[in-house]
Amino acid sequence: MEAPHSPAAETGDRTAATARTTARVTVDSPERMSELGRRLAALLRPGDLVMLTGELGAGKTTLTRGLGAGLGVRGAVTSPTFVIARVHPSLTSGPPLVHVDAYRLGGGLDEMEDLDLDVSLPDSVVVVEWGEGKVEELSDDRLHVVIDRLVGAVDPLAAQDDRREVTLTGIGGRWSGVDLASLAA
Repeated sequence: MEAPHSPAAETGDRTAATARTTARVTVDSPERMSELGRRLAALLRPGDLVMLTGELGAGKTTLTRGLGAGLGVRGAVTSPTFVIARVHPSLTSGPPLVHVDAYRLGGGLDEMEDLDLDVSLPDSVVVVEWGEGKVEELSDDRLHVVIDRLVGAVDPLAAQDDRREVTLTGIGGRWSGVDLASLAA
């Protein structure tokens, strides 16, 4: 776990300067990635925007599957690559999960407007895979989750290739005081 810092200088993002919390968590299997999603769900509330960044196969959908389980939503959480967005209603009194895959969308927020995410956001937890550079304008408050593969596997198919470093950065006042470091437990 690393100390909180502001990535403003690294990203050039005008709102990154308001980053309040950054935590890093290492996971070593898809099951642990899903578990991280379940723990993260306990910190989420309606109106939260979660942006997921990572290469193909990094674990974005696996993390979202855990979020869905933690939020108690209906339906199997699968990659919405071909449908762009899926809404998973809550089976409890919690918020619905809106799961978006922006991989095929080339433009910024203008191209995303057809999805009506701004309408869904206040009442839902909106998770956008491949959203970096596309959905930041939806909210000054967001959680940016970056999933990186840890290098070092001799055999790319070996179990150690499942190791990931997950960096969670809470941006904006919503995330001020939220203990993201607790997710490493």
